[in-house]
Amino acid sequence: MSATVPGTEGTGGAPDARIRSHLLILTAVFLMTLPFVNPLVHGDGVGYYAYARAPLIQHNLRFEMDWRNANLRFSQSRLTPDGNLLPDQYTRVGYVSNLFSVGPAMLWAPFMLLAHATVLIVDRFGGNIPADGFSLPYRGTAAVGTAVYGFCGLLLCYSLARKYTDAGWALMATLGVWVASSLPVYMYFNPFWSHAHSAFTVALFLWYWDLTRPDRTLGQWLLLGLISGLMLDVYFVNGVFLLVPLVEAIQSYIRVLRWKDKAAALRQFSGNVFFLVTLCITVLPTLITRRIIFGGMFRFGSYSMLPWDWRAPHRFSVLFSSDHGLLSWTPLLGIALLGLFLPSTRAKTVKASCALGAVAFYYVISCYPYWDGLSSFGNRFFISVTPIFVLGLALFLERMSKFFRSLRAAYVTQAALLGLFALWNVGFILQWGTHMVPARGEISWREMAHNQFVAVPLRLTHSLETYFLHRKDMMQHIEQEDIEQQRGLRTGED
Repeated sequence: MSATVPGTEGTGGAPDARIRSHLLILTAVFLMTLPFVNPLVHGDGVGYYAYARAPLIQHNLRFEMDWRNANLRFSQSRLTPDGNLLPDQYTRVGYVSNLFSVGPAMLWAPFMLLAHATVLIVDRFGGNIPADGFSLPYRGTAAVGTAVYGFCGLLLCYSLARKYTDAGWALMATLGVWVASSLPVYMYFNPFWSHAHSAFTVALFLWYWDLTRPDRTLGQWLLLGLISGLMLDVYFVNGVFLLVPLVEAIQSYIRVLRWKDKAAALRQFSGNVFFLVTLCITVLPTLITRRIIFGGMFRFGSYSMLPWDWRAPHRFSVLFSSDHGLLSWTPLLGIALLGLFLPSTRAKTVKASCALGAVAFYYVISCYPYWDGLSSFGNRFFISVTPIFVLGLALFLERMSKFFRSLRAAYVTQAALLGLFALWNVGFILQWGTHMVPARGEISWREMAHNQFVAVPLRLTHSLETYFLHRKDMMQHIEQEDIEQQRGLRTGED
């Protein structure tokens, strides 16, 4: 293992050839899973995708067409029988109340522009593809774009983790979190939601923050500010990760003031100003769209009107509830979090910073009235924490390897255990996606466990065949079941 790089606390990484082989493995896995990408816009994805489609095709932020072309479950509560939007769908300034964030559309922009240019060229030669943003080339390209961003985020997770652990453990941790968390659902099956984009932007933020510490140039502060602003544009709650550079800045000021180093204090202050200015510029797309749609830059629709409870009353349920609890649905993440708190002489600063970010994110979600994510696989909000999970899991695996007689035995045993977590998660995803367990609310663990060992093996082949050959029919059937389940829940409440 190479020596520690000056200015870091890590183990230095692995030989180039080994790293290249790991990157090839990750790329191969990504390419093999790419056919799972689902180009159907539905649910929250309607709002996110509208920010990409309407400006590109209509050159405005009028989302009536997006609401009318939405999936049945989304549109039935928003449209009148004759296809007009209900009055409560409009804000006081006359725009459709699209409360979703604009960041995913910003990331989709290159893919959407490519799709639009391709459609226009093909149509000039008689292709007759609707250039409306709703046709398959647009949706398919954007969905692939989401998967690409998710994959890039995983590469950044691997890069951060291998800086502080052996590269082999970083690879295993990356693959483990990739398959045994909520990420694959929102990277492939629901790619028009914002969560895979969050995993990418938070990973980019933490990776670059760590790469450039402790002394950044003004240019590095500027770039960190741009990344931070994009992270906020994608998902508002990601703002809690700004605690990481904030605490770093406070510690730096205390240090330079103690040393009475005026030059260092001035450099730190200048860097912080650059950071804040570029952050504010980068969040302008969010503020401008809020101003246009809601009539004020700091108006966020129903998000700002919900009864948040800052006593964090859902702190236990967020982790352990059968209603999409983080650790009860995706237990590998509990092991990953444990890795951040195991005694270690390495990576103290990055571990403490990541733990701070994870705890702050957990606190905010515990205060949110819809903490369970409603129709969510696991607790989808925590996909933002993916880079921290990968780092923690890599640290845990490396620590546990010391209890084995040989490194080979440690790799084989822990890889087998990660494989079991992955198989469990894949079966659970199948249950959730096909409504073998309720998509919303609490589930029966007894029924879920029975399904894992009995129903899932019987239905797996047929479900995969239907997904690849009759995907649209399958999604419509699942949506109809979802509508009926919701109708049943309302009847029961009445």
